[in-house]
Formats: sequence, structure tokens, C-alpha cells
Amino acid sequence: MDRFVFLTLDGLSRGAVYAAFALALVLIWRAARIVNFAQGAMAVAAAYAAYSVSAATGSYWLGFAAALATGLLLGAVVDVAVMRFVDHRSPLNPVIVALGLVLLIQAVLGMVYGNEFRPAQTPFSRTAFTIGGVAALSPYDVFVFAAVGVVGAALAWIFTRTAVGLRMRAAAFAPDVSRLLGVNVGGMLTLGWALASGVGALAAMLVIPTELGLHPHAMDLVFVSAFTAAVVGGLDSPPGAIVGGLGVGLLLSHVSGFAGSDLVPLAVLVLLLAVLLVRPGGLFAPVTARRV
Repeated sequence: MDRFVFLTLDGLSRGAVYAAFALALVLIWRAARIVNFAQGAMAVAAAYAAYSVSAATGSYWLGFAAALATGLLLGAVVDVAVMRFVDHRSPLNPVIVALGLVLLIQAVLGMVYGNEFRPAQTPFSRTAFTIGGVAALSPYDVFVFAAVGVVGAALAWIFTRTAVGLRMRAAAFAPDVSRLLGVNVGGMLTLGWALASGVGALAAMLVIPTELGLHPHAMDLVFVSAFTAAVVGGLDSPPGAIVGGLGVGLLLSHVSGFAGSDLVPLAVLVLLLAVLLVRPGGLFAPVTARRV
């Protein structure tokens, strides 16, 4: 029972990070109808910016702020300088460009910083509290939950309670009508890219210290899990991304704890295939009318 509780809490902590990263993928999909396969590489680039700033100043929080700022800026630059010029008539074109960005970003990071693993610090202890003889959450786990919760609440408020959020949703779902109504569709798309990249940078800052450390490929496996979470919840559903992320985190934690870490990739694949076969749009996808 103690082991089950520990694995559940650990899975929820890891799932919160998957939820944040899946939310970034959902934001891009809702804004531009693109699955951004470069999201992981962009997040790692932001984490390297944090590493540089922290090394120069000795402050974790300055590095943390630099990562978020770099993520926001990088997302805007990718949209304005790259994706804006991609022919979107074929869904395959943005995918190919995004994969090219992955190779480019990872190659540049490898040339600048090297390909060895670098240690990533945390602002709080990762030693778990012991309650009734059971290892519970650590201070860092509480920080992860708080950070993801604040970001999720802020995005929900932006999209449901502000004029900017309304314009972003209008630009995504009805761009032609939005232009006629005076909405700067291009600017709203760029804002969507920036927000998604900023959330991805946050996820990288939260998860990389719990892995082997900072590396140009540090987010590759995290991207796979987060993409699975986004598909499970539904690429059109931000709440689904959060639920999907927590569910994937729980699944991977229990599979790793009870069956062995070698079966974790298989568990992700089985979950992804099951959802695609049963409900391809995701568990929280909106119901659409059937066309005859």
C-alpha cells in the first residue's frame, strides 16, 4: 500500500509537467492547427538560456525568468520568421518544417554548449516528506503543482475572461471573419505561439532537474509522453490536456514501479493506440454533428 501511494503521488507530480507541456501543444493546435513537433527542442533552448543566466548571476530565479522570456520570444520568432511562410494547404508541410527546426535547434545547442549532460538545479529540496511512514510529496513537487496550477488558471482566465483571449479564439476558428471585424489575425497567431512556447519552457524547467540533466535531447521522451497526453485528452481541449497529462503520469509511474521501466515506452504506445482506435478526437473532444 505504501508503494502504491508513493507511485501515485510521484505519477501526479510527473503528470503535472506532462499536462503543462500538453497544454502548450494544445495552444498551438488551437491557434494554428499545427502539431508543433519542435516544441521540445524550443523548450530545451529556453532551459539552456536559464542555465547561462544562472551560471552568470548565481541566481536560480533570474535563470527561471530568462527561460520563460526566451520561450515567449522564441515562439514569436518561429511564427513570424518561419511558420508564417509555410504553405499550409498541405498539412504535411508544417510538420516537415517543425522537424527541420528540431534538427537545427538541437545541432546549434550541441555546437554551443556541447552534448554532455549538465546538472540542473532546483529551487527547493526534492527530499519527500514522510507522513505516517509513507514518503509523500517533496517541496519541489509542491512547487511543480503550484506552478502548473497558476499557469493553467492564468490561461483559462485569458481565454475566457479577456478581450485578447476572445480575439485569439476568433482568429483561430474564423480567421476570415475576424479580419473583416478588425482583428489582427497574424498578431493573435503570434501571441498564441509565444504563449505556447512560454508554457513549454516552464515544463522544461520543471522536468529537466528530475531527469539526467540538461542536454540538447533532454525533452525528447517528455515530448512523446506529453503528445500522448494531448491526444488522449483531445488536441482541442485544454482541460483534456491537463487530465490527459495527469493520467499519463499515473500510468507511467505505476507501470515503471510495478512492471519495470522497460515497459514504459510500450505502455505509452498502447495507450495512444487505444485512444486513437476508440475515440480518435480524444476523450474530451467536442461532439460534432454527423454529416450525411
